[in-house]
Amino acid sequence: MTRKLLATTAGSLPKPNWLAEPETLWPKWKLADEQLWEGQQKSALEWILEQEKAGLEIISEGEQFRIHFVHGFLQKILGISWDKKIKMGIRNDRYTVEVPTVTEAIRKTEKIHSKEAMFLRENTNKAIKFTLPGPMTICDTIANDHYNSRSEMAFEFAKVLNQEARELEAVGVDVIQFDEPAFNSFNQETIEWGIDALEKAAKNLKCKTAVHVCYGYGIQENLDWKKTLGDHWTEYKNIFPALNKSNLNQISLEFAGSNVPPELMLLLPDKEIMVGVITVVADKIESPEEVKHNIASALKYVERERLIACSNCGMAPLPKQIAIKKIKALGRGTRLANQK
Repeated sequence: MTRKLLATTAGSLPKPNWLAEPETLWPKWKLADEQLWEGQQKSALEWILEQEKAGLEIISEGEQFRIHFVHGFLQKILGISWDKKIKMGIRNDRYTVEVPTVTEAIRKTEKIHSKEAMFLRENTNKAIKFTLPGPMTICDTIANDHYNSRSEMAFEFAKVLNQEARELEAVGVDVIQFDEPAFNSFNQETIEWGIDALEKAAKNLKCKTAVHVCYGYGIQENLDWKKTLGDHWTEYKNIFPALNKSNLNQISLEFAGSNVPPELMLLLPDKEIMVGVITVVADKIESPEEVKHNIASALKYVERERLIACSNCGMAPLPKQIAIKKIKALGRGTRLANQK
């Protein structure tokens, strides 16, 4: 029997205006203390219901409890100074942001996202996915004033990520996804040590493990960078063979509306592939038929049993209503692709 195609999102979803500043990557919360927790739960539940109504089979909480997919995790890690902020170019100097600094040996002394994952688990009967930043991407989004090298720091973060991932697994998370957009910016370092650090973060997990590698959020800095990449985006070609040998179960990649040659998916013959079939730009809302077409294009290179329909990247910077429309298109397009 042919397996039903499943659909999911890459991770982040927009926060409502009453909870945080809209359409930005590092928004400020508009609530505090117990009101903030209650608001985060309300927003997460709204997104859980939107995903279920759209027909998605793997549900996330849309990172509604985090200010940012990296810094939301780092806020409870000791050894980081949030007073010592440094302006730093990230994603190979694609854009500059103000980041905290590692000033001493990092350590994790408490559970970080377990309470949030438990809320997600209690509010859906579907499979659930929880995202964590990958070690290389963490090191590309924080300043280092302690470790001898970025790679040394990455392996230390991999240790605490593995602790956190095991705690999430114990709550009942079905898929733990590590987000590594930095892989596409640092191909050589990815091969030299990035994937090794990622494997350490995923070590001994019994749930499904995934890594999300993309060309970034649909923000102007990333759109401008993409214009410099030419007609064929071949960055995946350098890292996919190594990822195929890794201990990760799933690879999430950008595809829709991009210049990624679809044949590069042939370099991942041993992995389930979450193929981005909707874009994450505000001026493009796909029709279900377009989503179906994108899925069909990917199925020429990936067996149906290994393909999961997904978004290209997180949708945090988008207007909420546009993200809702995109999720609906993702679900409807996947249903069309499942029809004989």
